[in-house]
Order: sequence, then C-alpha cells, then structure tokens
Amino acid sequence: MFFDRPESGELAVLVHVDFYQSSESDDPREFEELVLSAGGDPVEFITGRRTTPDARYFVGTGKLEEIRDAVALHCAELVIFNHNLSASQERNIEQALECRVLDRTGLILDIFAQRARTHEGQLQVELAQLRHASTRLIRGWTHLERQKGGIGLRGPGETQLETDRRLLRERIKSIEKRLEKVRKQRDQGRRSRRRAEMPTVSLVGYTNAGTSTLFNKITNAGVYAEDQLFATLDPTMRRIQLPCVGAVVLADTVGFISHLPHRLVQAFRATLEEAANADLLLHVIDAPAEERARNIQQVEEVLEEIEAAELPQLRVYNKIDLIEDFRPRIDRDDTGRPVAVWLSAQTGAGVELMLEAVAELLGEELVQDTLRVLPSQARLRAKFYEIKAVKEESYDDEGVCELKLSLPRAELMKLLSAEGLKEEALAWVIKEDWEH
Repeated sequence: MFFDRPESGELAVLVHVDFYQSSESDDPREFEELVLSAGGDPVEFITGRRTTPDARYFVGTGKLEEIRDAVALHCAELVIFNHNLSASQERNIEQALECRVLDRTGLILDIFAQRARTHEGQLQVELAQLRHASTRLIRGWTHLERQKGGIGLRGPGETQLETDRRLLRERIKSIEKRLEKVRKQRDQGRRSRRRAEMPTVSLVGYTNAGTSTLFNKITNAGVYAEDQLFATLDPTMRRIQLPCVGAVVLADTVGFISHLPHRLVQAFRATLEEAANADLLLHVIDAPAEERARNIQQVEEVLEEIEAAELPQLRVYNKIDLIEDFRPRIDRDDTGRPVAVWLSAQTGAGVELMLEAVAELLGEELVQDTLRVLPSQARLRAKFYEIKAVKEESYDDEGVCELKLSLPRAELMKLLSAEGLKEEALAWVIKEDWEH
C-alpha cells in the first residue's frame, strides 16, 4: 500500500547464486517449489557463482544483463531471488530491469499470507509483512521531493514518509497487543492442561515432511494437507487417548524451512510456543529426501531459537512407502528407550508403533497419587512395596489401606498387567498434592 512499484504477474524469472565462501546454500529445487507454492510460473532459472554479493545489484553487471534478457524474452513481470536483498538492492535491480523484484523473505511472506486461515494467523502474517515493509518504506516516495532547507526547496516527501512511518508503527503496536492477548490465552490453556495433568505432544518438522498428514491420520481432524511447502500455517490441537497414558493434547505446528526469516519466527512466537512448551516433540522427517540431514539440522536450529532444543524428542521418519522394501519399526537406544519410529502417514503403516512409542515416553512421567487397596488386593500392595513405590501408608475409617505412591506410569502399567488388572479398576483418592 505504500510502494510505488512495478506491477507483478505470475511469470517469474528465478535467480540463484552460489557464493564460494558460504558454507550453507539454499537448495535451488526447494526454491522452485517455494515459487510454485506461491502460485508463480517459473519461465527461466538463472544461476551463477560469486565470491561476495555486489553491493549495488547483488549480482554482477553481466549477470544483471542476462536476467534483463530473460525478462524481455519471456515477457516476465517478476524476478525472484533465492536470497535476502537489502532495500537498496531491490530498488536498484527494479530500476535496472523495469519489473518487480522479490527476495526469499518476501516470497515466504507471500506464501504465508495465502495460507493463513485463522484470525490469529492473519495477524501474525500481517505483523511480519509490516516489519518487512518498514525497511522498504522510503521506496514508495522516491518520486517526491525530499524536504530541504531554504526558501522554495521544501517538498512534501519527507512529511509523507514520516506520516507513513507513524501509521506503520501504530498498526504494528496494535497487532502486537492483540497477539499478546492470544499468547496469554494460550498460556491459560496450557496451565489448565497442566492442572489436569494432560501432557502435550507437538508435531514439528521441515515443511512438507508430512506433519499434517500424520496429524490427520491420528486424529481424523481433516486439516488441510497437500504436497506443497507451507500447506499448513495455522496451529491445530486435538485431544486423543493413548493406551497406558490417557488423554493427550496433540498439536500440529507450522513447518520450518532453511533460513526461516527471523521476522517470521518473532511473529509466530505465540504459535511456536506450543512446541516450546510441549512435554514431547515429534520431529517428523521426510525419510527418502536427499537433503534429509540438512533438513534435520535446520529444524534443530529453529528449535534452538525458540528455546525448545532441550525438550524430549522422538524422531518420526515418514514416507517409508516411497522406500522400496522398507518396513515400519521402532529404533531404541542402549537403555531401550524409543528414539525414532519409521512409518508412512499416507498409508498408516507404523502409526500404531509411533503411538506405542509416545505412550512409552510419556509413561516415564511419575504417578504421584493416593490409591485405596482392598484386602483382596493384598498381593498388589506387596508388589508396590517390592519396587519401593510406597511413600506413606494409612487406613481409613472402614479399614481400607490407602497408599501414597510415587512411580513411573510405565512401571505401574507393567505391574497391573502382571496382576491382570486395568487402571480403571483401581480406586484412586483425590487429595491435595503432596511432597514426595
């Protein structure tokens, strides 16, 4: 709304430059998928190599001429760079090519704007867009005079610029206040779940790894899932029942991507906090992807940024239906703890194994409660003493034994199974929390 810029169409010339000194480079194939996800129609892909970016045009004058020829040949109205450009570089390239120029951050912001369906998601995208636009605001008024000192030299440009900056700041503050309210509501929901001792499991993963397909397979939620980048943007949460654990909240979050713009991480902090405050992270991985190791690293970096890297994590290698003669399985560490599950969310093969692994990991949580043990369950009482789970013993007015227990839920389930009992058959006493 503030820019005096060329119109943009869907015919796009793509530009990707590798730098000799850079250890990390964005994948050109992923870049093309991003453009397709945004609704663009790539007509030519121009690549090059440089030591460092050119301060004025990002690319050299020879490469700039090559891009100009491609734009003219295909009548393209949009040039997209697989890199982040400065405001001045964008302006200079647009002036030289006489067409709209978009960088990687602008492209991802556009995709997010298309995908946001909830009011919260739309606010988060608008906030990121406004912060991005604020660095490029001056470009909208280059056709106006700048304010200068002296009679007859004062122009409207700077005044208009200041007005727009003020409007931007006010809108950003307004959105931040509304998102702060959303964050407090989410905090309240998390506190309620903690009081109800309901664990939260968050699905995280590189974009298009299949988190939403897996979420739908488990919950039948009908969340939008397509074979495209950022098919899911808005977080979705559902309550599910797990054997030996009970009610669990499962959360599907936005997919990550390499060099995820910092503005997006900041804008989506309220959403990403669902991952940062989870009891367990399910890191969904595209198993047959050639860049699998790189994608895992990128997800770990984003988890580090949102302070979720230290949370318990189960890796879920998805899409094994695309790997020949590969069967679902659970990988365990030296202690027998599940560390990875191989499955196909599309076919459902291995999903039950994953739920078993999740139940096993969540079952490591301590059960701290008071149990009424009937005289007919004396053997069960003895077993609790055997494993040193009893912290205190008392008897009620009817002579029924009450045991204050502290033991891992998995251990409790194993003991009940050996006795041919189910947790529902036990008489738990609801009392105040007690220190163990």
